[in-house]
Amino acid sequence: MTNIPETGRTPRVQIRLVVIQILVLSLLGTLGGRLWYLQIREGAQYQKEASGNHVQQVVQPAVRGSILDARGVPIADNETRLVVSASRTDLLKMKDDGKAVLTKLAGILGMSPKDVMQRVRLCDAKTPQPCWNGSPYQPIPITDEATPRQAMQIRERAEDFPGITAEPEALRRYPAPGKANTSQVLGYLSPVTDEEITKAQHTDSPYLRSDQVGRSGLERQYDKELRGKAGVTRYEVDNLGRVIGKAKSDPAQAGSNLVTSIDSRVQRVAEYELDTAMKAARKQYDSITNENYKADSGAVVVMEAKTGRIVAMASAPTYDPNVWVGGISAKDYKKLTGKGSDYPLLNRAIQGQSAPGSTFKVVSTAAAVQAGYAWDGGYPCTSSYSVGGQVFKNFEGESFGPISLGRALEVSCDTVFYGLADREWKKDGGINPKKGQPKDYFYKTAHQFGLGKQTGIDLPNEVTGRVPDRQWKEDYWKANKDAWCKSGKKNGSYVEKIAYENCLEGNKMREGDSINYSIGQGDTLLTPIQEAMIYGALANGGTEYVPTIGKAVVSADGKTVKEIKPKVKAKLPISKATHKGIDKALAGVVTSGTAAWKFQGWPQDKITLHAKTGTAEVYGKQTTSWLATYSKDYTVVMTIAQAGTGSGASGEAVRNIYSALYGVQADGSIDKKKALLPTPQKGLPKVRTDGTIDSPKVAKDPVKDLKKAQKQGETPPDENQPGATTATPTSTDRNTRRRPRRRGSRRMLT
Repeated sequence: MTNIPETGRTPRVQIRLVVIQILVLSLLGTLGGRLWYLQIREGAQYQKEASGNHVQQVVQPAVRGSILDARGVPIADNETRLVVSASRTDLLKMKDDGKAVLTKLAGILGMSPKDVMQRVRLCDAKTPQPCWNGSPYQPIPITDEATPRQAMQIRERAEDFPGITAEPEALRRYPAPGKANTSQVLGYLSPVTDEEITKAQHTDSPYLRSDQVGRSGLERQYDKELRGKAGVTRYEVDNLGRVIGKAKSDPAQAGSNLVTSIDSRVQRVAEYELDTAMKAARKQYDSITNENYKADSGAVVVMEAKTGRIVAMASAPTYDPNVWVGGISAKDYKKLTGKGSDYPLLNRAIQGQSAPGSTFKVVSTAAAVQAGYAWDGGYPCTSSYSVGGQVFKNFEGESFGPISLGRALEVSCDTVFYGLADREWKKDGGINPKKGQPKDYFYKTAHQFGLGKQTGIDLPNEVTGRVPDRQWKEDYWKANKDAWCKSGKKNGSYVEKIAYENCLEGNKMREGDSINYSIGQGDTLLTPIQEAMIYGALANGGTEYVPTIGKAVVSADGKTVKEIKPKVKAKLPISKATHKGIDKALAGVVTSGTAAWKFQGWPQDKITLHAKTGTAEVYGKQTTSWLATYSKDYTVVMTIAQAGTGSGASGEAVRNIYSALYGVQADGSIDKKKALLPTPQKGLPKVRTDGTIDSPKVAKDPVKDLKKAQKQGETPPDENQPGATTATPTSTDRNTRRRPRRRGSRRMLT
């Protein structure tokens, strides 16, 4: 008979119970561990996320600050428009990714479905503009030009347009075409990207997904000040999304206003004169290329001589910055960036660089004095200068005999500077100088003038220009040697011969290099803003200022003003005596030198102008026109590519800018009532506590008065005067037609 325990359980039952107990304890342990992990170790994180699920944020974009001219006139502000936007997140939830909705929307807005769909696609390396480069989680604007009727149709038929909104929004507004455009100076805005949000999240100026960011010009340079701080209201909601209370609210802070030194009236005149000069140049015949001048780009800078503040800055070709507002179309983007566009987004005042031609001779003159040459020495101004079988000619073979450095500037005698540069090259040891031997006064002086580096103007992407000294030649040779050696041929074409010689000795400072450099040719590159800085220093006695456009940052309520004061950059490396001599010579350029024919009748005794003309040659292109000038108050520099000579292409336009500034009439009289800015603007405009600006009423277009004055002063062209539109210039203007210099210096190995 089997023994049964008193409990009545068999061994098999007991084993089963033990197993069950172990399983239960294991499950309890697992659950306990999981609870500990969720509630203790990761509790804070889940509590935070749970809280977020019950708090919804509503972002109120900050009003972007205005950009004002020196008198307080807005040149970039805001206006309320009806904006139609699409939620990409909602569209992607649809079976066709929202194509049907967007097609229907295109019909309402009078746009093509293709254009609408391009605007909501995301930008990447393979997707061309137009596309959306902002966050994919924020509404993407389709158009900012919706009519009230279109907006009403969309809102009343919300079931037909899921993910589409039509709301009034404050958008950027720039001057309309026909007014002071200032496009390249102002820049434009576009949505912030996820990458920018990530980079800025731990700074004192983080981005929100709804932010617009400055992409160029002042909008980019002063983006932090202009942007302000968006407001965020947080609402407590239940699990059904119903608002049950307000958690916290951070009010929006409007961006500050930027006061600039730009005078919108002078800006309008500068833009008009640049455009007019380019159109006039295209009507002139170039006997060297046997075709009309192309005059395809240009720039003009008007700067206060005693502060470095920019009064006007124009670049051509230009564009309407309003095309960026609300998203740019494919058609407009192609106009701005396509191969045939001439790239209007470039600000050629700070990004356009070319050989400066004879305007560079003020640097060469200062270099000659530093090298020990006497100001009044008798330097031979011969008709030509020969080196190693290569003949460098003076303009039209002119010869003035022994002259001073001042007279060489006034008549722009090339051969004087050829001779001085050549002598210094030989003193420095020629093509193979000993280590530490070269003095390189001509190159050293250029660096002392601040060339070969940025001026520091408060605009992004300024280029440096170029001083082709020995170090630059060495670096350039190392970078290009392989390509030169591959393409060069000893007995090939001109370009192939140059490549061959550069392969062998492109790092050597050759005799012809120094000769060409002395008159602003060869590899030398300057920008208009660099020229303005130099000639501004000559105007004020020798102090170079950092060019600036921003004058002050004023808070939205007008209570806080942060003035941007002029900053000294350097002193010109010239003595008072040398400065006096250069100043006198440049005044002579206006009265009896290379610019005289364009300034006949100018009241020089009342408003003394100084000038230097320049005609720079570019291989394979027509000559570039340069004209650098100054008065006691301002410096005006204009350059036009492929337009001919300095005075011929730019002289009349520059004179008209001065006439507008000072109120000079066609007969040479001065009408102070018609003067736009006879003295630089002082003080700052007042911003009221309600954010409005105390600015003058916008007067009539200053160009109309200018046109009227010009028409009254017109006289029939005299074929014997250089100003007449004839194909053959006279010797009065030495720069009206400069024969091409054979760049044999690039082939000279002497």
